[in-house]
Amino acid sequence: MGIPKAVDVEVVGEAPFRLRVPAQGDMRVDGVVFTSHELLPDPAEDGSLQQVVNVATLPGIVEASYAMPDVHWGYGFPIGGVAATDVERGGVVSPGGVGFDISCGVRLLTADLDRSELPIERVMDGLDRAVPRGAGSGAVWQLSGRAELERVLLGGSRYAVERGHGEDRDLERCEDGGVLAGADPGQVSARAVERGLEQVGSLGSGNHFLEVQAVDEVLDDVAAAAFGLAPGQVCVMIHTGSRGLGHQICTDHVRIMDRAMRAYGISVPDRQLACAPVESPEGRAYLGAMAAAANYGRANRQLLAEAASDVFERVTGQRLSLLYDVSHNLAKIEEHEIGGERRRLCVHRKGATRALPPGHPDLPPALRDAGQPVLIPGSMGTASYVLRGVVGGGAFHSTCHGAGRVQSRKQAARAITGGALRKRLEGQGIAVRGASARGLAEEAPEAYKDVDAVVAAAEGAGLCRAVARLVPLGVVKG
Repeated sequence: MGIPKAVDVEVVGEAPFRLRVPAQGDMRVDGVVFTSHELLPDPAEDGSLQQVVNVATLPGIVEASYAMPDVHWGYGFPIGGVAATDVERGGVVSPGGVGFDISCGVRLLTADLDRSELPIERVMDGLDRAVPRGAGSGAVWQLSGRAELERVLLGGSRYAVERGHGEDRDLERCEDGGVLAGADPGQVSARAVERGLEQVGSLGSGNHFLEVQAVDEVLDDVAAAAFGLAPGQVCVMIHTGSRGLGHQICTDHVRIMDRAMRAYGISVPDRQLACAPVESPEGRAYLGAMAAAANYGRANRQLLAEAASDVFERVTGQRLSLLYDVSHNLAKIEEHEIGGERRRLCVHRKGATRALPPGHPDLPPALRDAGQPVLIPGSMGTASYVLRGVVGGGAFHSTCHGAGRVQSRKQAARAITGGALRKRLEGQGIAVRGASARGLAEEAPEAYKDVDAVVAAAEGAGLCRAVARLVPLGVVKG
């Protein structure tokens, strides 16, 4: 299915940075878009608002079909979409509500260095050699075979640390302690296993990156102190996911659910929303495979973080410390209050980040008073942000995940060459290590929304609070 064009979706202003799409037709709930009119996608060019409407028709959906300020068209669900279904009342799980890059997420590491002390070119040369990237195979960790891969699928970052790739403190700073419960390697196909065997500890391609950054501005002194951030401090941000294994798992289970829907009496307006009841055999199988891919993604970032820390230690004498690691492509079983009643929900976040408020029991003690760190990568050459969750935040404690595309990769590559973009970035003092000129061009900053405006909209909507603004010093791209 191509991108739906020229849809007629009614959008009503409801509050600052909150627009509503009233329920109509087969919609079971309203659509709610946290954004400004300036950031709102053009329905003639981007079908994401129609996708917000489509998601609102899913069986068991509660509260609203939500979209974040970085919303844009995706597979089935919009990227930047959040939807929760009631597990005990016919709620479904949809692989399209997670996406192909299961557990794609961000890890932020900090160095005890000021940007003025950093020999950036030497560091970037070391990272260029140490970080496998691109669309194919090649990884930091050479697994012995399927049996060891299954231990990764079950244990995630925890298994990586047990094997000496990191330290116990890392697990305290990972969402879910670095391992998502419920993984079932038996639901992972042979083809997915084949794709995953040679990619643990690799960056991939597309919008994935490893970036050396510096804290440009502290926006919340108390939270920044709790997070260990200070002006001028050097950081490393890693953005990647579950690589080919996660992509194959999504492909496999979309097909399974597409065949199963009729048996459950489910009809959806877009076959990319293929789904099954959470408690059905198909629903449980997908969630088990998805959790396995999530653990793979977390182990992947753990290995890349270790590789980056080794480079920093060789060049600067300083190792990196993990601030936090969080996914933005997951479906999780969570309890939330709906209509004054605690209910068990399957919360889909696709291109949206969990943002737990201060005091939440799932946060580690060192971060509980400040709230969960939320990591927002910008487009290449622009700022990134550290946010935090807030009390009363909406959409099941969720917020944006990045800048959000406004151009396809083909459009971006037509607008600028990789060589010209590299020259421009280096003119801005950003050291670039790219695997291909085409890959650089596809990720040009012009292909994305203004991340400053996206974060302002998310904060203005009451979803989060900005803690620090980071700027790039060097970028490694696939």
